[in-house]
Amino acid sequence: MPVAAARRLSLTILHDLIRQNANAFAQAIAGDFGGRAQRETEILEAIPALNAIRHARRWVKRWMKPEHRAVDWLFQPARAWVRYEPLGVVGILSPWNFPLLLSVVPLANALSAGNRAMLKPSELTPAFSALLAELVAQRFDPEQVTVICGGVDVARQFSSLPFDHLLFTGSTSVGREVMRAAAQNLTPVTLELGGKSPAIIAADFPLRRAARSIAFGKWLNAGQTCVAPDYVLVPADRAVSFADAVIEEARRAYPSIVSDEYTNVITDRHQARLNAAIEAAEAAGATIIRHGGHHDGTRKIAPTVVLGAPASSLLMREEIFGPVLPVVPYERLEEAIAFVNARDRPLALYCFTNDKRVRTRVLDGATSGGVTLNGTLLHAGHDGLPFGGIGPSGMGAYHGSDGFRRFSHARAVHAIGVINPLERLGPPWGRLAARAARFLLRRR
Repeated sequence: MPVAAARRLSLTILHDLIRQNANAFAQAIAGDFGGRAQRETEILEAIPALNAIRHARRWVKRWMKPEHRAVDWLFQPARAWVRYEPLGVVGILSPWNFPLLLSVVPLANALSAGNRAMLKPSELTPAFSALLAELVAQRFDPEQVTVICGGVDVARQFSSLPFDHLLFTGSTSVGREVMRAAAQNLTPVTLELGGKSPAIIAADFPLRRAARSIAFGKWLNAGQTCVAPDYVLVPADRAVSFADAVIEEARRAYPSIVSDEYTNVITDRHQARLNAAIEAAEAAGATIIRHGGHHDGTRKIAPTVVLGAPASSLLMREEIFGPVLPVVPYERLEEAIAFVNARDRPLALYCFTNDKRVRTRVLDGATSGGVTLNGTLLHAGHDGLPFGGIGPSGMGAYHGSDGFRRFSHARAVHAIGVINPLERLGPPWGRLAARAARFLLRRR
């Protein structure tokens, strides 16, 4: 089992790999997207990844310490503890939307737990994947960390390998395929899947503040973020004002969307899906508000707000994963909470209120993988908090100590003292055993 010093060394190697090549990673990702701001990659991927590695490096020795557990008097004299031991080989299937962050953070967690790891990055980011594979091969023994590149067929074969644990980040539909393949080997899985993450604006909260926070969380990476606000529930009398305010924030943040400062949609297929969804909602009577128009010859979709999208439309049925934001009016807070609960449990939930009672009603009433209050995204970047979904938005959580434990085996150890009282009772079962059984059965 790797000692703390060996794990810290692995994490330092990974840290230096990212820090020394941050610019090259940003350029590769920009090339894969066909346009993405370098600062966006640095601030949303490289810096959080480096923070996660440093966090693990700082705390891993403490995480590794045996965790002592209380021993009931019935088992005395004895001691009991839990050892957190490596699982073995961890497989990581990472997505295209944040290819650096969502490869490196689970890798850091796996290494902190003393495991070896195999990574399969997305085929939609080939330049990034090739660079990561090259740099990892230069720094790590292939028996410790290796990167496998390839298309969908390679991903299917990868998910069928007999890993000791498999982590997948991506869509719910592919997550089902991954889990089905892993089940053939009884491989435990962690699935980070996404879903329709709602934002609820309460009546007491300043509208422009909410609009700025939601615009920040939605338009970054052109909405291609698993925890991006997918739709916003707004008091009915403020819905139009909110729509105007969030578009105004888009204009402020991105004066021109025809630049690398505003990220492209990843492929023509993804762009066609989003455009078709907007057009279908508009044909059904929805009001469309855009920052800018269509830009032929590019994979740019302008920040778009949709008022009155039909419940049956794709925008309200599926995770949008793009810069399109439906606004849903509500009359009473209970109506907004019921709207969330009528749908699959989301990966994230955002609640905007300064009223503690309202906050409690939302937290108690609506379930999600994680929550940011009066803001967006930030709970997902916090190394001290678990990150994961629930139900169709995923299973299992990682990051920080929760990632260490996710990729560790909690091995129970019971050390018997000078006598073993259970053995003294029998068999053969005699009077002492009978008296002990009567006494123990009457315990309250």
